[in-house]
Amino acid sequence: QVQLGESGGGLVQAGGSLRLSCTASGRTLSSAAMGWFRQAPGKEREFVASISWNGGSTTYADSVKGRITISRDNAKNTVYLQMNSLKPEDTALYYCAARGLGSPSRSQSDYKYWGQGTQVTVSS
Repeated sequence: QVQLGESGGGLVQAGGSLRLSCTASGRTLSSAAMGWFRQAPGKEREFVASISWNGGSTTYADSVKGRITISRDNAKNTVYLQMNSLKPEDTALYYCAARGLGSPSRSQSDYKYWGQGTQVTVSS
């Protein structure tokens, strides 16, 4: 059984930065694509970013492109989300997820394992 644990969330002022981490335990995910999703209060969960198994391919939601970077360290079984130039509308619970396949995906239904989420709050 795979468990994903997110960390790095917190309260930050608009324009600030945060780096989220997601570490897998239970088995290696070096062959799995990973993704980040977020859910703001009163809204549905939405795609943020995804990365292929080897980090060679990434995809981003238009709303975060240019401000957010997804990366991974397979030796540490960890995926990261570097968030810069944060805006109040980035406030949400951020989830990481793992696919059973190695290619990135924007679709939540493609992901097999999910973490519990880490809260990001951006004040104006």
